[in-house]
Amino acid sequence: MKKVLTFLLAVLGLNTACSQNFDNYDVKAFAELTADPDVVILDVRKADTYEVDMLKTRSGKTVTFHALTHASIRIQYDGKEIEIDPVTKLGNKTIDYAAMPKADYLFVTHEHGDHFSQDAIKILTDGKTRFITNQRCAEMYGSGEVMKNGDKLQLADDFTVEAVPAYNYSEGRTQFHPKGRDNGYILTVDGLRIYIAGDTEDIPELSAVKDIDIAFLPCNQPYTMTPGQLVRAAGIIKPKVLFPYHYGQTDLNSIPSLLRNDGIDVRIRHYE
Repeated sequence: MKKVLTFLLAVLGLNTACSQNFDNYDVKAFAELTADPDVVILDVRKADTYEVDMLKTRSGKTVTFHALTHASIRIQYDGKEIEIDPVTKLGNKTIDYAAMPKADYLFVTHEHGDHFSQDAIKILTDGKTRFITNQRCAEMYGSGEVMKNGDKLQLADDFTVEAVPAYNYSEGRTQFHPKGRDNGYILTVDGLRIYIAGDTEDIPELSAVKDIDIAFLPCNQPYTMTPGQLVRAAGIIKPKVLFPYHYGQTDLNSIPSLLRNDGIDVRIRHYE
């Protein structure tokens, strides 16, 4: 008989972090539990029950980050809604995008199902939404503003986006994310620079990713980075705040201590 567990994260006290670090054993225990074949997870999180981090821009405006799942991030800034790689369903986890406002800006890094969901895009977009993605996703969806590696867009007076490389280089992995196909993004809002790496390894092009305040770096081999690669990538980029994301069941326990001497604030959230 399978056990059925309903995750009420608000009741468990796991819903908001508000710029505080979570103990790594919370993430480890959650990953172990979700991997148990005898456990069926009914995830009933709503739009107001995700971990939240609030950080300030250069002029003191608040940027709010909601940890939705895996690679899906909701960002709020100055009354604007920004969605990164929204997916409606991932495994047994369902994200209720209908309970969230329409997106002003929606970014998709690449075509894989844990990043690109046509259903999520349809729910989140309306006539005012700018949907920005790579060539392949625009073709699959039938619309979208295409950015390729090296492109830069001025989205508002205080908001720019740069598309940067995201790919695998290790032997036996290059088929997952070929060089030149997918995007990472650097969002700059009121001077605050946010690097969304997408699915990548610690590629040489990271040396050109400069002055990053907040970085989202993936960590699940063989598709993205090992913990060691993530630590090397963070050492190159040197963000003030690091969110490991897209990590599945990867053990992240060593990462905060390995980056302590670099002065990087590592924040572990539920981006399994």
